Amino acid sequence: MGADPVVLATTVVAMAREGRFAEVEELFSPRLRAAAPSPALRVGWEGQLAKVGAIVSVGDPVCEPAGAGLVRASVPVTCARGGLTVVLSVDDDGSLHDLVLRPPAAAWAPPRYATPRKFTEQEITVGSGPLAVPGTLTLPRGSGPHPAVVMLTAGPFDRDLTTGPNKPFKDLAWGLASRGVAVLRFDKVTYVHGQAALAPGFTMVEEYVPHAVAAVRLLQQQPGVDPARVFVLGHSGGGKAAPRVAAAEGSVAGLVILAGDTVPLPRAVVRVARYLAELDPGPGSAAMLASLTRQAALIDDPDLSPATPAADLPLGWPASYWLDLRAYDPVGTAAALDKPMLILQGGRDYQVTEAEDLAGWRAGLAHRADVVIRVHEADDHLFFAGSGPSTPADYESPRHVDPAVVADIADWLLPRRGLFARLVAR
Repeated sequence: MGADPVVLATTVVAMAREGRFAEVEELFSPRLRAAAPSPALRVGWEGQLAKVGAIVSVGDPVCEPAGAGLVRASVPVTCARGGLTVVLSVDDDGSLHDLVLRPPAAAWAPPRYATPRKFTEQEITVGSGPLAVPGTLTLPRGSGPHPAVVMLTAGPFDRDLTTGPNKPFKDLAWGLASRGVAVLRFDKVTYVHGQAALAPGFTMVEEYVPHAVAAVRLLQQQPGVDPARVFVLGHSGGGKAAPRVAAAEGSVAGLVILAGDTVPLPRAVVRVARYLAELDPGPGSAAMLASLTRQAALIDDPDLSPATPAADLPLGWPASYWLDLRAYDPVGTAAALDKPMLILQGGRDYQVTEAEDLAGWRAGLAHRADVVIRVHEADDHLFFAGSGPSTPADYESPRHVDPAVVADIADWLLPRRGLFARLVAR
């Protein structure tokens, strides 16, 4: 008899409400325990309640299948100045694989630069077999031939890169399609299949390459799409992975890299944790920073091996992932490609920074006349424009991707029609 997700979800919310975060952590899967130890859980929980006030009442959980043998339970919580939803992913044994606090969902509205009458959308499947994922194909109206992009997110996100009430990948897809660029975006394999995707030996290759290559080939077969002008657009970790995809699939026409990180990820994880701890100092933040610093140090340890438990490593990812990532040089891989690139960076981004990460792209690609690098000074990690230091709270209010970013990408892709026609004619 499996665990009852309704009972478990209700119990978890009650424990968190009473400050029993160590007991909540005992229910975490090893991956989640590594990614969100109890001090981090306390910081997140108390930070959310500080915005909406004390809990007034807790509603009944609503459960739905979440794939990979998991059940997603959503618990509505009413607070003194608003509310939030506690979302948990539970397996049959009663282990928690995800725990997220979300503000009440706000309806996404199209950005002003999107013109829905200029394109169509259809649901598609990317890949085959048990790890296939759903996606959306956005096609400009008209015979074309149109340039096209495959979009890659970081982390276990859906096809829209849904973050709070925002959908930055949907912004990009609709904005680009309105300008004549076809777009294919899809749910990440780790979002759809969770632990089932993390087979022994899991690396960035399994995380990105099979589905990205399948998406490129699917786009090339679409009527109205120019098969010689299918690009890969990656954001954050997806930007880091983009050169690897292009190295694996020679037909990729070029790369668009948005906030692609070049600093080794363990160091970047600590950098972000330190930044957040400075924004919200306290014992919980200090404990979280100390825990991540210890975990990150293991990645550089010569004794790291595939047998090192994932629970001891940052984000709960297996040692195989970190060993592979440790050997991967995104800038060197990009430099070896004979493909044009557009690299964009937000000036207010604290997750991927101009001073460190973009400096890597600049140093390694400065000799390339076919590489364009631009900084949007007012933009954060999701390319939302703003002012002052960027914080996670910026993602909780409805925003859209900076229209200048959409224009940069579209203008870079569309003039390439003549260039690629000449190359194909040779």
